[in-house]
Amino acid sequence: MAGHSKWANIQHRKGRQDEKRGKVWTRITREIIVAARTGGGDIAMNPRLRLAIEKAKAANMPADNIKRNVDKATGNLEGVTYEEIRYEGYGIGGAAIIVDTMTDNRVRTVAEVRHAFSKCGGNMGTEGSVAFQFKHCGQLIFAPGTSEDALMEAALDAGAEDVITGDDGAIEVLTSAADYEAVKNALEAKGFKAELADVTMRAENTIALTGDDAQRMQKLLDMIEDLDDVQNVFHNAELDLG
Repeated sequence: MAGHSKWANIQHRKGRQDEKRGKVWTRITREIIVAARTGGGDIAMNPRLRLAIEKAKAANMPADNIKRNVDKATGNLEGVTYEEIRYEGYGIGGAAIIVDTMTDNRVRTVAEVRHAFSKCGGNMGTEGSVAFQFKHCGQLIFAPGTSEDALMEAALDAGAEDVITGDDGAIEVLTSAADYEAVKNALEAKGFKAELADVTMRAENTIALTGDDAQRMQKLLDMIEDLDDVQNVFHNAELDLG
C-alpha cells in the first residue's frame, strides 16, 4: 500500500470521526446489542462484546448504559432487534466501498444506501463485487517516530502477521482478526499505544484520488457515513484533499 499520504489520511479520518461524536454512541449501542445477542453477555467468552465495550468506554459511555444494552440483547430488558447487512459498491474512479449496517428495517436501509451512491456519483454493486479486494484483519497504526525495530520485535513476538512502514514513517501492524486483541494488549503492555486500532476490512491495494475526484469521493463517503443505520465504511481510496 502506498505510504505517501497514509498518515494524512488517517489523521483526516480521525478528525471526521471526532466531528461525528453524536453518532458514536448510537453505533456503539447497536454493536453492543448485536454482539451480546449473538455471543452472549459474558465478556470473558465473547471477544466481539469485549471490543464493543472497549470502544464504549473510550467514547465515555456510562457503565449503566453499557449494562442496559447488554441486558436488552440477552433478554433481560425489552429492546429492538437489529440485523447486520453489508452493501458493496463503487465510488469515484472505480474505488471500492464496503458499507456495514445494522438495521431494524432493511427496506429503508438499502434505499438510503443506494440513494447515497447514486446521488454522489457512485454505484451500488452486488454481494461480493468488491469484498475480494479487502482482507478481514486486525490493524494497529502507530505514529511516525515510533521505533520501528522495537515495535517490529514486540509485534512479531506477540503473534502479529506483518509490520509495514509507510513512506511517511507511520507503522502498520497487521494481525488475524482472532489474534487482534492479544496482540494489542501485548503491545500496550510494552508501551506501544496505537493511534488507530480495530478489526477492519483492509484494502489489499489502493487507488489514489486527487483534486476534484478526491473531493467528490469524500462527499460520497460523508453521505454514506451520515446515514443512521451505517456502522462502518471501508474503502480503498487514498485521498489527497489538498
